[in-house]
Amino acid sequence: MQRRPQRGVPERPCTLVVCRGCCCGDTAKHPRTDHQGQLDRLRAAADAAPGRVAVRTTDCLGPCGQANVVVVQPSAGGRRDGGRPTWIGWALDDETTDDLLAWALAGGPGVAEPPATLELQFIRPPGEARARARAAGSDG
Repeated sequence: MQRRPQRGVPERPCTLVVCRGCCCGDTAKHPRTDHQGQLDRLRAAADAAPGRVAVRTTDCLGPCGQANVVVVQPSAGGRRDGGRPTWIGWALDDETTDDLLAWALAGGPGVAEPPATLELQFIRPPGEARARARAAGSDG
């Protein structure tokens, strides 16, 4: 059974979950990145597109060696169309921020194709990477 939104209840938009844990957003680890400026740009774009894009921050997501990490969560419609959360690593520059915003504003996972340059920064979620490592270890 496919769920449809109730009348008057807005659907969940494409959401950018920005890690700001132990390594992400750390000026000591990435001194040439304007971490606050990046977050301000993402929030300003979400404010300019209410109901289309949301931004939230979270504590450490885990893949610290690939900081800054952003998870692009599909909108409710994108999820219905097969979109799943997509993890982006090394989100450290204006070009990556531009790509994140372009994809989210176009609809995000399940709705729009990501920019090709952003695909190069896709990373495995930590749980998936751990499961693969455990499976590989049990083969031998």
